Amino acid sequence: MKLQPDSNQALFTISAQGPGFVEINRVRYLQGVCLASDTAPEPWGCDGFAALTAADFERLLALQPEIVIIGTGHRQRFPHPSLLQALISQGVGFESMNTAAACRTYNILATEGRRVVAALVVDPRDATVDADL
Repeated sequence: MKLQPDSNQALFTISAQGPGFVEINRVRYLQGVCLASDTAPEPWGCDGFAALTAADFERLLALQPEIVIIGTGHRQRFPHPSLLQALISQGVGFESMNTAAACRTYNILATEGRRVVAALVVDPRDATVDADL
């Protein structure tokens, strides 16, 4: 049974992820980053999960997401609901998971043609095992 789509509609996909980095289209990023399948990566959450603000999440609305996948570092954490009010008020779905899982989920949704945004915290102090996607 074929499980892959006939064509990849995403211009930007995550090619690898490991401790302290995310690779997008084979370009390595050492700090937090956000991207959509048709929008180049830009800095996001560079000061780590604990420093995220409501403004960080409001910025994501400019990418017109259907869903936001929030990568929270090496472990799953949940942003305080007050930080997510901009997404909630606009009816944008979101899901929090560790950054490795967020990268995999983003790739699946992006290649399906969904309007997904990945907002990924990358912490160089994360002691996770290297995991190419």
